[in-house]
Amino acid sequence: MTPLVDATARLTVLVLVVLVADVFLRRRSAAARHAVLAGALLAGAAVVPMSWLLPPWHVSLPAWTAGHEPVTAAGGTAIEAVTIARATSEAPQLPSLDVLIPVIWLGGVVIGFASLAGSLSRLRRIGRRAARLTEGPWVRGAKQIGDELGVARRVLLLQSDVPDLLATWGAFRPRVALPRGAQDWPDDRIRAVLCHELAHVQRCDWPVQLATQVLSILQWFNPVCWIAARRLRRFSEMACDDRTLQSGVSARDYAMHLVDITRACRPSGTPMPALPMARPSTLERRIAAMLTHDVKRGVPSRRDLSLLVAALVALAVPVAALHARASGPLPLTGTVYDASGAVLPNVVVTVDDAQSHNWHATTDAAGHFAFPSVAAGKYSLRVSQTGFKELRQDVELRVERDWARTITLQVGDVQETLTVESQRTGSGPATAAPARIRVGGNIRAPRKLHTANAVYPDSMKAAGIEGKVPLEAIIGQDGSVHSVRVLSAEVHPDLARAAADAVRLWKFEPTLLNGAPVEVVMKVTIDFRLKD
Repeated sequence: MTPLVDATARLTVLVLVVLVADVFLRRRSAAARHAVLAGALLAGAAVVPMSWLLPPWHVSLPAWTAGHEPVTAAGGTAIEAVTIARATSEAPQLPSLDVLIPVIWLGGVVIGFASLAGSLSRLRRIGRRAARLTEGPWVRGAKQIGDELGVARRVLLLQSDVPDLLATWGAFRPRVALPRGAQDWPDDRIRAVLCHELAHVQRCDWPVQLATQVLSILQWFNPVCWIAARRLRRFSEMACDDRTLQSGVSARDYAMHLVDITRACRPSGTPMPALPMARPSTLERRIAAMLTHDVKRGVPSRRDLSLLVAALVALAVPVAALHARASGPLPLTGTVYDASGAVLPNVVVTVDDAQSHNWHATTDAAGHFAFPSVAAGKYSLRVSQTGFKELRQDVELRVERDWARTITLQVGDVQETLTVESQRTGSGPATAAPARIRVGGNIRAPRKLHTANAVYPDSMKAAGIEGKVPLEAIIGQDGSVHSVRVLSAEVHPDLARAAADAVRLWKFEPTLLNGAPVEVVMKVTIDFRLKD
């Protein structure tokens, strides 16, 4: 499972559970429902890093591939040999889903963040052009209501030149933008508007809404995330309506003010990442809620918030620890490379199970091979090609990534046997002089004089690929390193080349055996790891 799919699945499960639970919370206050949904989105964004830290809880999931008999580790039905035809030059090869999906996702993210950046820039320009109010009924009312609500931050009142903008934004320096002509509004409407907008400031709704918008951009393809974000905006407005009614404004008068403000401040043009007081799409629900007398309007207590945190943690921890493990059968696929990183076509790949049943596949022009359907279990994998060392290794198919293999073949050894024949000239065998037997054992180990660190390939970092590269090299009589070769076929060729290039730059003192320099074999393991 790719990281994007994994993150989407965890977030979707968590948010769906909370959206279903919200049905049973419809008699609770809007502030409580807003806290539950905001907490769920925050927990959903945190489950992926939590899944890296928590011990995994594996659950096996069956997977079937339609149209094929599975290869089973228990001696099931044998399938015929699978050979992938070489691609013809006339048939263009489409990019795989592993490449296509991240590219499409990244394109949507770039468009979303570009739109958000443009909206924030437009909002900033409006704030710079607006005139700051320093006196008058709006300033006096903001100070009085801010004290009543306990707003500790300083709120700037801006008289903008935009006729339809009545909104709040800002985290550390909150701003309330008033539309053109707002200074002529009656005092009761001024109080209703200030109660609503300062409630947004007191509740820190704008930072929460901005974080939710960022999450929605990252999950632009996920309808569950957008549904949750839309409900969160509605609950935020309804919670501020409740605070306005609690401040003494009558529900009937407040509803009339909202209708008039919505008519005068109907949003037009590009939406901005602010908190508009009048949104036509939510007006009907808000008025219906404020005119309903048996709806709770209070804010959650500390006890309620503590229970909410405990419930979200109890829900998020299993979702983060849950790891799906495929039980097969799944397609067993892979790519065969040579030591230089080039793909190898026409390579025979053989899979044997415990009952000595075997199946064959041949790589195509791109070096790819595939067995249609292979069940979980232990197998023996053999890869052979003329001129290369035959690979034999035992593999266990357990988790989904085990069904995708990367294989690198090493160049084979060259061996020759020569026979020299000649006529015998003597009448009998010559008596050889007794050979001197040299007794040794005095060896001085090599000491490294120069080292070079391996460079992590950018392509491997971008793909998130790690691995250990076991190497075998020869330290020559002059102390230089040559004949470096990779000992494992389960290493990506880019990592292998980076490790081998670094080892070739090492320099040692010559190894002395009984006072004479000799060549020695050195084994090295270079571990490529990525850290957060």
